[in-house]
Amino acid sequence: MSELPDPGLPATPHPAETRLPSQSRGIWIALASSAAFGLSGSFAKGLFEAGWSPTAAVAARMAGAALVLAIPALIAMRGRWVLLRTNWVSIALFGLFGVGACQLCYFLAVQRLDVGVALLLEYLAPVLIVLVLWAKHQKRPSIATIAGTLLSLAGLVAVLDLTGTTRIDPIGVLWGLGAAVGLTVYFFISARVDGALPPIMLSAGGMAVGAVTMLAVGGLGILPMQWAAGTGSFAGFETPWWLALTGLILIATVFSYTTGVMAARELGSKVASFISLTEVLFAVLWAWLLLAELPGAVQLFGGLLIVCGVVLVRIDELRTAKVARIAKRPRR
Repeated sequence: MSELPDPGLPATPHPAETRLPSQSRGIWIALASSAAFGLSGSFAKGLFEAGWSPTAAVAARMAGAALVLAIPALIAMRGRWVLLRTNWVSIALFGLFGVGACQLCYFLAVQRLDVGVALLLEYLAPVLIVLVLWAKHQKRPSIATIAGTLLSLAGLVAVLDLTGTTRIDPIGVLWGLGAAVGLTVYFFISARVDGALPPIMLSAGGMAVGAVTMLAVGGLGILPMQWAAGTGSFAGFETPWWLALTGLILIATVFSYTTGVMAARELGSKVASFISLTEVLFAVLWAWLLLAELPGAVQLFGGLLIVCGVVLVRIDELRTAKVARIAKRPRR
């Protein structure tokens, strides 16, 4: 989701959108990115089982990713250090809220909820964006956008399964909604950053700021910061903590980000952002295979409603943007 992007995808269209892309290869790359992103919740639960706190897991994930991305980010800058000076506020806010708060809230939700349910709550971010823009501009959204929003809200009610036998932790729900707020901030900041700043530098800088913030939060005792050398369980096998952490950093962060950028270049950020919605499906699949977690039938139906609602909002957004571009063309 870029103009509703998945975290990691560039917020501005790449020039590749203007030329014929390699659709088949780009689709496979985009699916690989979504599959990798979908693993983050499962890897995090492995760390929790090994004795890690969510704050420690987020700090380690962001610090590791920042280190891995540091050299590529510096190369991408090509000596244009003035961009860091002019964008430092955006990078700081991106790291504090769009990266740090979003990931921390998601991991805290995963600690109390099934991975799929936590991610579905986070994916309500497009609905929050619609509501924020509606309140800010005092302009009623289109019928399609309103329909998509209502569909997603109906899906939320189904995911919570308030009248069913499945008990949902209310604190976990609040953390999941907090992740949605963080993702909303991520989208707004991404849209406002100077287009000349390489996306990989924004990501690396945000990861570094987020890591420092999490270490401060843990160091000050605001939230528990606990590291342990225990083991977790994946698909019935005992797994050391370092393997789950390595997967969280390299696969669910660095690989997913890199392939996300590649997909946007092949397909354009709009198409890639649509395919990124499959992250929810992959997250549910990985949680089922690795953790034996599977939401109930009502929750799965609610998840389908949320995804369909987001798709409706996206389609209407793209249609509106296309009409605006046509209206701006000079008349001959």
